[in-house]
Amino acid sequence: MQQAEANRALGKQRFGEYAGTWLPRQRHFAPGTIRTVTQLLDRQILPALESRRINSFSPTVVDDFIMSMEERKVGLATQQNAFDTLKKILRDAHRKGGIADDPLQGVVPPEYIPNRITIPTLEEIHALKEVCSKALVVIIDMMSGCGHRNGEAFAANLGGMVADDVYRITEQIEGRTRQRAPLKHRKAGEFREVPMPATVRESLLRYTHDLGTDHNGYLLRTQRSPYWGYTTLDYQWSAARKRAGITRKLNPYSLRHFVASNCLSRGIPITDVAEWMGHSNINMTYRIHRHLMPASIGRAAKALEAGL
Repeated sequence: MQQAEANRALGKQRFGEYAGTWLPRQRHFAPGTIRTVTQLLDRQILPALESRRINSFSPTVVDDFIMSMEERKVGLATQQNAFDTLKKILRDAHRKGGIADDPLQGVVPPEYIPNRITIPTLEEIHALKEVCSKALVVIIDMMSGCGHRNGEAFAANLGGMVADDVYRITEQIEGRTRQRAPLKHRKAGEFREVPMPATVRESLLRYTHDLGTDHNGYLLRTQRSPYWGYTTLDYQWSAARKRAGITRKLNPYSLRHFVASNCLSRGIPITDVAEWMGHSNINMTYRIHRHLMPASIGRAAKALEAGL
């Protein structure tokens, strides 16, 4: 009876109130993720659903919310992110007993299909490295060689070299605040390990020999800050592109696509690539990079024949 009463009380809460208590409980969210979720709540979800009682949510209500975003011509990427946020909150309320039946059963989510990506050529990468700063060389090597995200490359540290060919990514530098933060999709203290080509290892050691590290082993810093941030990267990347004469619309994140292309074109399983890239869902890796995978049916037939 006490549990039933607690469930009824929870179900009577307004969505806005419940969301306000849900977000602080997501302690595994990185600062950037919290900022994104807050924006989605404020701009997309709360204006439509803030006053609705938790126990009144049903698949029809969720479908209507998706249709309202379509009518307002909200971008597909934002639609998907808003739906994913709403889904997490409603699943949490359903699990706690505030919603009796699954409010997402049968709901068809918005489907965002990323545009065809731009992958830098090896010649373009070499051209950038020839004209940029030593610090940017390290970032280029880590992103194009190991698949680091921008913020993960900002946190380059000798301690991450756990073996001659393995780098352990343990944290990122939040690009706006320049503060240390957990990895995306992971809790504080969690990590992922990625292959470290000899080129990357030599790049880190060369930078350390020339410029040293701070007392905690971090390599990259600026005159005003102990860590890099987005403004530093944007300025140096733009200057290097101009000096290298590169006119294609390449951004630093394109370097991560180079890693995926390099792996998949050489037959490395996409499951491994998804893990190394830090994707929370292999579907994201598949959607973005499926066209890079070589035709596998013929190779599979030969492998099966060898086994027979």
